Amino acid sequence: MPEAPTTTTTPPPVDRTLLDQAVAWTRAAGELTLGWFNHPELSVSRKGDGSPVTQADRAAERLLREQIGAAHPDDAIHGEEEDDTPGTSGRRWVLDPIDGTKAFSRGVGTFSNLVYLEDEHGPAIGVINLPALGETVYAGRGLGCFLDDTPCRVSDRTEVRGAYLCTTAFDGWTGDMFRRATDEGLQLRTWGDAYGYALVASGRVEAMFDPQLAWWDLAALLVIIPEAGGVITSRAGGPAGEAHLDHPEYKWSAIASNGAAHDALVRVLRH
Repeated sequence: MPEAPTTTTTPPPVDRTLLDQAVAWTRAAGELTLGWFNHPELSVSRKGDGSPVTQADRAAERLLREQIGAAHPDDAIHGEEEDDTPGTSGRRWVLDPIDGTKAFSRGVGTFSNLVYLEDEHGPAIGVINLPALGETVYAGRGLGCFLDDTPCRVSDRTEVRGAYLCTTAFDGWTGDMFRRATDEGLQLRTWGDAYGYALVASGRVEAMFDPQLAWWDLAALLVIIPEAGGVITSRAGGPAGEAHLDHPEYKWSAIASNGAAHDALVRVLRH
C-alpha cells in the first residue's frame, strides 16, 4: 500500500502592525541608549555571571517593558535585566536592551538593541537596531527582512574562499579552527555580536559565528536570518533554537550564513 502523502503547514504571516510596533519600540530604546553612549557618567558593573551591565541596559529594558505592557498587557516578557513577566496571550517577547555591552562601554558603535516575539506558531518577529550606526535590520514571519525599511537579502556569493566570516571574539577558538579557516581562505573579522548577523542578513558579509549565546542574544536571529534567505544553525549544524551547552544562561551557539556553503562552515568551526 502506498504511503499517505505528508502535509506541512506553513505558519501564517505575522501581523504587520505588530512588526511596526516592535521596530518603533526598539528604535526608541536605541535613542535612549545613545544618550549614555560615550557619556562621562556611564558606569559599568558586573552581574553574577561576570557579564557587564550599565545604567543604559537597565533603562532601555524598562522602556521596552513599559511600551509592550501598555499595548499588550497579556503578553509575557523575558529580558536580560529584569525578572520574567508572565502572560496569558500565548505570545512572549524577548529583550536584550544592549547586545554588545562591551562595545557600548568602550565607545564602539556596533552595539545593538534586540527585540523578538514568538507566538503560538513559533518565531514571529526579530529586530536588530544599531542606533550609533543609524541602521535597523528587522523581519517578520512571512513578511521578509528589511534594512531601514528596504527589503534586504543575504549575499549571493557561492565560494568559501574570500568569503567574510565575522565572530564576536576569538574566545573558544582553537588553533585547529584558525588553520581550517585559513586553509579555506575565509576572511575573519570581529566586533560582532548582533551586528555581525545584521551584516549577514543584509548581504554585506557571508557568515557570522558565536560559540556561546544566551537566548536573548539568539532569539531575534531565528526570524531575521531565514527571512533574509539565509541559514542559521548551532555550531554543530543542528537547530539553532535547541539548547545544547551546559551553562545556566549561555546554552546556545550559532552559525549564520547565506547558505551557499553552510556545511563547509560547520566543518571549519567544529571543536
